[in-house]
Amino acid sequence: METTLQKYLPELAVAPCFELIKTHGVHLKIVNHRVTRHGDYRRLPNGLHQITVNASLNKYRFLITLVHEIAHLVAFESYGRRIKPHGTEWKRTFQHLMVPFIRPEVFPSKLLPIIANHFKNPKASSSTDARLSIALKAFDEEERRNSYVFELPTGSIFRLYNGRLFKKGNKKVKRYECVELSTGRLYLFQPNAEVELVRDTPIEPPF
Repeated sequence: METTLQKYLPELAVAPCFELIKTHGVHLKIVNHRVTRHGDYRRLPNGLHQITVNASLNKYRFLITLVHEIAHLVAFESYGRRIKPHGTEWKRTFQHLMVPFIRPEVFPSKLLPIIANHFKNPKASSSTDARLSIALKAFDEEERRNSYVFELPTGSIFRLYNGRLFKKGNKKVKRYECVELSTGRLYLFQPNAEVELVRDTPIEPPF
């Protein structure tokens, strides 16, 4: 397992992550890319703790995701199964487990202040922290082919991974109001949501 982790984690994070996995009896599965999640934790019927993490993540997002899921396990074991999955107990546990990693030997210097700020009040997903998500995306090996919603002009048309088409509207506080073309329903999008630009100018009505 330690040899496998070397492929997915920053070098100086391998040993402490391996210790966390051993200490808490984690069965780690590294799986193919999933659009809707970076990782997950579940307690299996036989009592084993299974954590899955996407193999497609860069090493810094992989580390954050792995510790995020271990924090679920530790929080449930410490406080009981009735706690909220991303409530106060989980946040406190996640912060505690991440502290040893938030240092320049593990993360690049330009990421450190963004990560430190995120862990003042960690979100349910690193993707919902737009600033952190965009900063982490810069370390992906594959060239980004899609656009972020915040980059698109107002009124432009974009497509999701599942083929659904939307028209970008105005920003409301932190998220953008977008209308699904097929239903006319209004949805809110995070600014860092990755989408495929279909047309960057709105349809002009006929005279």
